[in-house]
Amino acid sequence: MWRMPSEADPHTCTWMAWPSSGYTLGDTTADADEARSTWAAVAHAVSEFEPVRMVVDPSAVQVARDWLGSDIELFEAPLDDAWMRDIGPSFVIGELGTDVAGRLGAVAWEFNGWGAQAWASWEHDAKIGRKVAQWAGADLIDSPMINEGGGIHVDGHGTVLVTETVQRGEGRNSSWSREEVEAELARTIGASRVVWLPRGLTRDYDEFGTRGHVDIVATIPSTGTVLVHAQPDPAHPDHAAVEEILASFDDSWELVDLPAPTALEDEHGFVDYSYVNHLVCNGGVVACGFDDPRDDEAREILQGAYPGRRVVSVDARPLFARGGGIHCITQQQPDPSSSSPA
Repeated sequence: MWRMPSEADPHTCTWMAWPSSGYTLGDTTADADEARSTWAAVAHAVSEFEPVRMVVDPSAVQVARDWLGSDIELFEAPLDDAWMRDIGPSFVIGELGTDVAGRLGAVAWEFNGWGAQAWASWEHDAKIGRKVAQWAGADLIDSPMINEGGGIHVDGHGTVLVTETVQRGEGRNSSWSREEVEAELARTIGASRVVWLPRGLTRDYDEFGTRGHVDIVATIPSTGTVLVHAQPDPAHPDHAAVEEILASFDDSWELVDLPAPTALEDEHGFVDYSYVNHLVCNGGVVACGFDDPRDDEAREILQGAYPGRRVVSVDARPLFARGGGIHCITQQQPDPSSSSPA
């Protein structure tokens, strides 16, 4: 009945959430300005291709307007954090030949702070999926499954990538079987083929990680092709981790390496910097940059994976320092009138 389109299908807009409190803003004025400038840079980059709608905590409306200018539409709602991919809904479209054909739907997953992590708060964020669905005029599809948008990637034709440590991990749906997860993904996003990856990247299991989100590991730019995070340096633990992940893909897939930046560590240990964590827009791709020698190579690979689109980069190091990337702070709303049928 419902189908989650490919991210490469046409969008009506992209949704984001403005950082207004907690660790995302940090402890100092400089930390807060770094966060605000980075979220604003991503919003302005996306707005070159399509409208951006920003959810803002009532306490931060004027600050957001000062940083964003008048081009970004603001929607007020209380927030705990600012990772719209995870707190927002996953948008779907009604299948042809059904009673919801051509309608926009929005799956509101159960959100509990990435598996009820000790540092997380989610009293407000747990309600954002339903609020955004209402603002978008979408049919609400409630799900009892604890999940986040960063934990799934689809091809728009029934295939979805997931990880064992998210959908069936500690603090989420640890009592669910694979079959139960797959049935819920079929009901909500129209998944007919679920590819189970064993894990995510190493840093993602540190204190502020998601415990294995797929959207820094692999994505499907077109049917049958997977862009996979590659760590060429055996000194980094992700070199071995990615080899384990690759075993999940059979010969039906064309695997395209997207090499990690040359930077291996920051002050907290091995980084999970990933060019996979990009957003596909109408006519463009907003990619993560790291002021790294491989930034240009990554843009070339992304240009080849998304022909006809303009690839722009935004410095994503402040995002990764806070636990995510460009894909993590954005959520596309597909255009039901233009999305290709499955």
